[in-house]
Amino acid sequence: MQLNTLFQLLAVKENTPEFLEQADCLLFMPDFLHWALCGSRLTEFTIGSTSQCMNPLTRNWAGGLLKQFGLPMRIFPKIVPPGTTLGSLRPGLSDRTGLAAIRVIAPPSHDTASAVAAVPTAHSGKSNWTYLSSGTWSLMGVETAKASLSARTQELNLTNEGGLDGTYRLLKNIMGLWLVQQCKRSFDARGKVYDYPELAKMAAHSPALRSLVDPDDGRFLNPPDMPKAIQDFCRETNQPIPKTEGQLIRCAYESLALKYRQVLGWLEELTGNRLDVIHIVGGGSQNAILNQFTADACQRPVLAGPVEATAMGNLLVQVRSSGEISSLTEIRDIVRQSSQVKCYQPRDVERWVTAAARFGQFATGTPTTPASHRRSISS
Repeated sequence: MQLNTLFQLLAVKENTPEFLEQADCLLFMPDFLHWALCGSRLTEFTIGSTSQCMNPLTRNWAGGLLKQFGLPMRIFPKIVPPGTTLGSLRPGLSDRTGLAAIRVIAPPSHDTASAVAAVPTAHSGKSNWTYLSSGTWSLMGVETAKASLSARTQELNLTNEGGLDGTYRLLKNIMGLWLVQQCKRSFDARGKVYDYPELAKMAAHSPALRSLVDPDDGRFLNPPDMPKAIQDFCRETNQPIPKTEGQLIRCAYESLALKYRQVLGWLEELTGNRLDVIHIVGGGSQNAILNQFTADACQRPVLAGPVEATAMGNLLVQVRSSGEISSLTEIRDIVRQSSQVKCYQPRDVERWVTAAARFGQFATGTPTTPASHRRSISS
């Protein structure tokens, strides 16, 4: 993806090479905060794994790749797993805050890694569930013991991001509620100011499955006018053009749900496992209409919550490192017992199957639907 660190470093090399010549250490933002707290110069595994600079087999920097691009290996620090004690709080900070020289512990620094650690599944260690971290981006994937490096994984542009306890998060980045947020921004600019609950209510009263878009189409990355971008897509694919605010938001919600169905099929194909339940965490887990559409489109129960999964996972990994929690399973048990999780059951099977067939005509990278997914839909 164009936002990955590798591309940013290549841009620096091309445009301001003196920065690389002067630098002696590369710190990602979480690692920089750790340095500010305790002076450590280390890379935490989960954030480093998203850079496209790491070898997923060795779990270390991809030296051959970096050398081919002419990037200096000397700036890449040692990689440490989440839960590592990095040092003690700097004396100056201890004095200013009144805190003792407390330990600074690296959590899973990538926000989705912390969120997945806090997924309230009762089946930790099993391979029959998928997570969906729902917010501006949607990140949908599974927890795996090893990175998936097949040609098919590359073809579908799935990523292997680091997780807790040496796991990987095989996932797809999906253009999430950005579609809705940017529509709201355009509505506001035109003097039609609605809050998100109002937009959801308007969407609920608009015609169902009338107009669909592929959320991952490049035109939706950062258009100057999101409603126009959605309307242009519908026009070009010979669909009814959504005109009202409710129609546009419903189009975004339903399209996201059908994209989740598509990615669910990919994950089942790549893992060979049937995924029986979808756990939605993050801010988007509060969106009842999208949660229900997701259950309907995927024909899987959806368990929504907690909203603050990232903060909970971050905190509880640090607690575990202090010896008060024994395992990832216990972390998830604590989250499950401490959170309100709402269940959405699938409905309207045939209508969503028909819509999925339409969606598949223009959605990018549509795979052959695996047998396990076909059975679940027909049942």
